[in-house]
Amino acid sequence: MEVKKYIQENEQRFLEELFSLIRIPSISAQSSHKDDIWACAERWKELLIEAGVDKAEVMPSTGNPLVYAEKIVSPDVPTILIYSHYDVMPVEPLELWNSAPFEPIIKDGRIWARGADDDKGQAMIQVKAFEYVVRNGLLNNNVKFIFEGEEEIGSPSLNAFLAEHKELLKSDIILVSDTSMLGAELPSLTTGLRGLAYWQVEVTGPNRDLHSGHFGGAVANPINVLCEMIAGMTDGDGRITIPGFYDDVEELSSEERDMIASIPFDEEAYKNAIGVKALRGEKGYATLERNSCRPSFDVCGIWGGYIGEGAKTVLPSKAYAKLSCRLVAHQDHEKISRMFAEYFTSIAPDCVKVEITPMHGGEGYVCPITLPAYKAAEKGFEKAFGKKPLAVRRGGSIPIISDFEKILGVKTVLMGFGLESDAIHSPNENFRLDIFRKGIEAVVEFHKNYK
Repeated sequence: MEVKKYIQENEQRFLEELFSLIRIPSISAQSSHKDDIWACAERWKELLIEAGVDKAEVMPSTGNPLVYAEKIVSPDVPTILIYSHYDVMPVEPLELWNSAPFEPIIKDGRIWARGADDDKGQAMIQVKAFEYVVRNGLLNNNVKFIFEGEEEIGSPSLNAFLAEHKELLKSDIILVSDTSMLGAELPSLTTGLRGLAYWQVEVTGPNRDLHSGHFGGAVANPINVLCEMIAGMTDGDGRITIPGFYDDVEELSSEERDMIASIPFDEEAYKNAIGVKALRGEKGYATLERNSCRPSFDVCGIWGGYIGEGAKTVLPSKAYAKLSCRLVAHQDHEKISRMFAEYFTSIAPDCVKVEITPMHGGEGYVCPITLPAYKAAEKGFEKAFGKKPLAVRRGGSIPIISDFEKILGVKTVLMGFGLESDAIHSPNENFRLDIFRKGIEAVVEFHKNYK
């Protein structure tokens, strides 16, 4: 049966199955939903079996369970490992939702609910495409599924699970639908993600808060010093000043820069949308290069002294900041974390003490556009959306993608169907039904073309 007809005839069932998942509030960040986590994993197991896998099981980990399933065609054909997550973000603030977050509704051609896109809706695209190729005798490759329940809290148990089950998860390519496109009429494949390094710093001056009249001008103010140190982390060209920071940064080829330049981008609209008059960043690079392919340094939070109502003439004892670097492919986040700590400490004047606490981090990732699986995904988008997808790097981070490569030794193709308007992680999350249908068609075409 032709795929469009199959989707049309089975869409109501697809949606009922998706809604059965959405109605389970599988919020990994809240311990009160532990039973819901298990219930959602069990429901996915049932749905994968109904879709045509040979076996499926809910597997324990050091944290939340994972769902594993497989259909093995032959030891002589490639194996696709499909990754997704079944946990969702908290829904607060509830008063901003226009409908109950775990009671999905269809309105204006969209599914409205928490998890509609991220990632139950996108995972269902993968499962229904698999169902179609199985039931129509079109499955040419082995397919494995691994769905986890901790992605929204940083996947703390996943790496240990991957290491323990390397043979079980052995594959030739990993396929993920948990990213977004440039637009409904601008299909795109994510070819790169930035990494991340994050720290909290504490700068201490005097051993207690002081009277700014008695001590101001004679004793260093740790807030002033911290601001000076932060200001010195980038130079006049917007480059990060840590010695050796750029040693592992791969320069973009002229071909990739041309590809980025071809992406439709309205800089005025971009500025207007965020309410700024001008943009700022590393000299010599365009905006879409700066926010996706180049590293960056940011102050994520800064505090100290008196911030209550009214005035208090205090010279504070301590100042704090949370700082981060977005990293690019080949930059090791642990190496960068050490380099930052050494450099930041070295530029501190003797009048203060500096304590640095490394927090979370992860590696960047680049998917070669020459991979057979990438080419198959490209054909899938072209079939479903009527145009060749653009190859784009994204500025965000998904550390598990680089972990897959390090632990399992396998590349990942990021075949995501989300849109910015889907409001993932926010009130009124939604997913367009037309994109849901086209996504299934695109993944079916991927299965037909990947060899």
